[in-house]
Amino acid sequence: MTPRTFTHSSVLAGIAAGEAWADPIMDPIEIDWADRQRRATIPFVVVDGRPVAPAPPTGVRYGRNRLGHWGEAQASDAIVTATDLDEVRCLLLIERGDGFGWALPGGHVDPGEDPTDAAFRELAEETGLRLDRRQVPYETLPARYVSDPRASDEAWMVTTPVRIDLGSGWLHLPDVTGQDDARRAAWLPADTYDCLLTHLDVLHGGQVFAAHRDLIADALTH
Repeated sequence: MTPRTFTHSSVLAGIAAGEAWADPIMDPIEIDWADRQRRATIPFVVVDGRPVAPAPPTGVRYGRNRLGHWGEAQASDAIVTATDLDEVRCLLLIERGDGFGWALPGGHVDPGEDPTDAAFRELAEETGLRLDRRQVPYETLPARYVSDPRASDEAWMVTTPVRIDLGSGWLHLPDVTGQDDARRAAWLPADTYDCLLTHLDVLHGGQVFAAHRDLIADALTH
């Protein structure tokens, strides 16, 4: 099979217009990959000056697909749960503004930012739910590669999940609303992953963002 090369037109247009893409460099061979490999959260190899994702092939061997960077980009996602008076566990999700479905609140980790801080920041920015990490129980999990539909073999996402449990006995779950780049925010019954999928479909006609399916399924199972 001939290796596929693809970079979405929006990425190219943004670079041409001088937008602040993570990597305005067009040719990845010009990047100092040794430095990026040292800073990577998940080790990856470089072949002939080009990065290779630490994951199975995406189907797009060369180019950035829909992502504006080369190699690894670091994100952090908040897995926020709460249990109501009926002992139903609920999970907080947001509907992405880009049409890719419903996802965990989260986003890019800013340069020099702690991933846990990033998860709490993104949670507040996307849902309006402001939590003090000094006052709520949380667990920062190991960074993991996510199967983002926007990725290629040369541009991929790695996220640091942060589990936050708000406990049980809620008569009314905390108010949330879609903000920033989130269209909506909602609590969904999530005693199991299948339960979550059913309620997401019935209540909102939605589906889980492909990059978060395994992440959410693992979180609800373990």
